[in-house]
Amino acid sequence: VQLQESGGGSVQSGGSLRISCAVSGYTRSSYCMGWFRQAPGKEREGVASIDSDEYTNYADSVKGRFTISLDTAKNTLYLQMNSLRPEDTAVYYCAADSASPGPEACTVVAGRKNGAGFGYWGQGTQVTVSS
Repeated sequence: VQLQESGGGSVQSGGSLRISCAVSGYTRSSYCMGWFRQAPGKEREGVASIDSDEYTNYADSVKGRFTISLDTAKNTLYLQMNSLRPEDTAVYYCAADSASPGPEACTVVAGRKNGAGFGYWGQGTQVTVSS
């Protein structure tokens, strides 16, 4: 399984950015994928996740601002980020679960907020939001 992020960059507070993750080798009928981020000096935290039933889950800090989606024809995972804030500055990673967690169990909160269960990771893309 290979995951390659792209689309990071610098944006002013209030702006928008869409980051992408090209997925290869992750072939299964039931999947779970997510976005995580890590800011300097902080733990990695979950941002959003999506499964093959299009069930989505978001961290409270990004609800209403970020949207996760998956284009299965292009094998690409996206994260649309609107109303960006300086505290969104971080390296963003896409990840894929190494198992099928079950209905509505593909999440990035609680016990999975630091990436537990996600066995495949990209190398990350930097997102910087200036005030």
